Amino acid sequence: MIELNFTPFPNLTTERCELRKLLLEDDQEIFITRSDKEILRYLDVPKAQSIEDARKFINKINTGIENNEWIYWAISLKGKPKCIGTICLWNFSIEHSAADIGFVLLNEYQGKGIMREVVPVILDYGFNTLSLQTIDGEVATGNEKSINLMKKFGFTFTEDIGDTLIYSLKND
Repeated sequence: MIELNFTPFPNLTTERCELRKLLLEDDQEIFITRSDKEILRYLDVPKAQSIEDARKFINKINTGIENNEWIYWAISLKGKPKCIGTICLWNFSIEHSAADIGFVLLNEYQGKGIMREVVPVILDYGFNTLSLQTIDGEVATGNEKSINLMKKFGFTFTEDIGDTLIYSLKND
C-alpha cells in the first residue's frame, strides 16, 4: 500500500533540469500555461483570466502538496530559476496504488527533449519512492506529442473516453 508524505518537498534533478516546488514568483509562467490558447487546446482546465488566478492556483497546488493530495513540480533549467513548465502526480488511488501523471511546458521549450528527460525521473519517483503499481496518463485526442511521449516510456493505450485517451504504465 502506498503512503503519501511530501514533507519535506522532494526536489529532483536531471542532467539539465531542476524539479522544485512552485513559488508565487512563478505566477507569470503559470498564467501563461493556464491562459495560452495553444497550450489550453489540450488541457481540460479553466482559463486563467489574471495573474491573481495564477497565484490562487499556485496556493491551491501548494496546499494540496501539504495535505498529501498530489505532488507537483515546477520545471526549471539548472542555474535558471524561471519555471518553464510543470509535471505532477495526482489523482492518487491508495486502494489501487495508482496515480495520474500530468505535464505542460511553455511553448518555446517544447520539442527540446525536456519531457523525455524529466518524465523518467517522475516515473522512478512514483514507482520506487511512492510504491505505485500503475501510473496513468490522460491525453487529449490529437495531442500527438504527448501520445508519443507516453508510448516512448512504455505506456499502453487502455481506454478512449471521448476527447481523452488513457495510457497506463504498470510497475512490473
